[in-house]
Amino acid sequence: MLLWSLLVILAPVSGKSDWLTLMAPSAVFEGDRIDLTCQKKKDLWKVKTVAYYKDRKELQLSDKVLNFSIQRAVLSDSGNYYCAVDATMFLLQKKDTSRSVTIKVQELFLHPVLRVSPSWPTEGSPVTLTCETQLSPQRSSAQLRFCFFRDGRALGSGWGSSPELRVPAMWTEDSGSYWCKAETLAPTVGKQSLRSQVHVRRVPVSNVSLEMRPPRGEVVEGGNLVLLCSVAEGTGDITFSWHREATGTSVGRKIQRSLSAELEVPAVQENDAGRYYCRADNGHGPAQSKVLSVLVRIPVSCPVLTVRAPRDLAVEGDMVELQCEAQKGSPPILYWFYHEDNALGNSSAPFGGEASFNLSVTAEHSGNYSCEADNGLGAQRSEAVPLSISVTSIYRKDRVTDRALGLLGVPACIAAALLIYCRFRKTSDCHVVTLFSRGDASSANPQGSTASSPSPAVEDLQPDYVNVDPEDGDVVYSLVQSIQPPGDTANTRSTILETKDPHVIYSDVKM
Repeated sequence: MLLWSLLVILAPVSGKSDWLTLMAPSAVFEGDRIDLTCQKKKDLWKVKTVAYYKDRKELQLSDKVLNFSIQRAVLSDSGNYYCAVDATMFLLQKKDTSRSVTIKVQELFLHPVLRVSPSWPTEGSPVTLTCETQLSPQRSSAQLRFCFFRDGRALGSGWGSSPELRVPAMWTEDSGSYWCKAETLAPTVGKQSLRSQVHVRRVPVSNVSLEMRPPRGEVVEGGNLVLLCSVAEGTGDITFSWHREATGTSVGRKIQRSLSAELEVPAVQENDAGRYYCRADNGHGPAQSKVLSVLVRIPVSCPVLTVRAPRDLAVEGDMVELQCEAQKGSPPILYWFYHEDNALGNSSAPFGGEASFNLSVTAEHSGNYSCEADNGLGAQRSEAVPLSISVTSIYRKDRVTDRALGLLGVPACIAAALLIYCRFRKTSDCHVVTLFSRGDASSANPQGSTASSPSPAVEDLQPDYVNVDPEDGDVVYSLVQSIQPPGDTANTRSTILETKDPHVIYSDVKM
């Protein structure tokens, strides 16, 4: 009996008993430290080796070390833990295993989810990224920080306390794979959301229009022209181009991330006038505007005045034509005509070119003439052109009578002396003196002639006096002839001399 008892004592002991206990925390969250202690009862048994197991998988085997720690717990650390020891007492050996302890590692916060709003953004529109998660109620005081990523690159300023990131505008090149991360400050527990594909949609261009500044399609030569190409819709980089309709060639091109672009044409010239259109394209096909006509208005050049008269030296009563022409200038052009600084009148040229003004001249119209051209872009005045008017008077009784008596006194005295001489002598060879205009023989008998008293032919008469006072430049007597009346009797001559006074006709009186 004593031998049997000794054999039982010396035999190895194995199995699970209350002699060995595994000490473990009751509640574990992600990031917590897990300390496991394999504890035996106080007796004479000495621990030779200690082994820790999780789900029957050995974690650690050491000599006389009764503690095992997990520095930062993760969800995968959940499981059934126990320990096993080899102990000796004198010559006796013993192997014992503790009861299992179940450890469940709890989530400190939920796995984050990335939300993209709107989920199908269009180019140029703002987008909000939200990293959604929730702390465990037992650890609600824990602090989290967040970071957003696209294709492995952190967005914005990196880590921050806000679970939202607002992108002011997203473009096609911003399309890609997005995700977010959330982590605690201490202890550090980080979690990453699933990846989300974000596709930024591009809006094709539409409703292309072309405008110009200055408005109304007109620009003054030498000024600046601005052609503004706009689209009502369209996202991303838009290529704007401007074209002449006549040739289709491009006169300018710009690439901008905006709904409009300007093309400036400095110092516009006349050949810049024409019809223009613009195109816009953001990769979905070009769209074209309507055609816009650009009119370049030309200021008038300095006009030239031409004076046209019916003869080399204009005389009173002549109709003089004043013609004014500006070689350059957009119509309509208004021309003003001036004598010295006095306006005579105006004439319009609706289609450009010259304009005329007719004037019946008198002596007072002598002087300098000029004209002015104006098409609303600034008036230009011509150089002065002088015009001299020669003064004449033909058969004007009021002036001939006065000047004849004053200037032609000598011929009148001669005629009177001849008449007196005939009266006193009463001879049959007395002649009546008549003056008439050169080249106008019919005026030799101003009183008219009768059938009973026919006048002799002019060409048969001999001049008694020609060119009286030829030195006088004002009066010219063309011809003086004597006419013998028919039936030269004393009674006839006496009747003629008594009833008729001699007549003198002055022709071509020069003033």
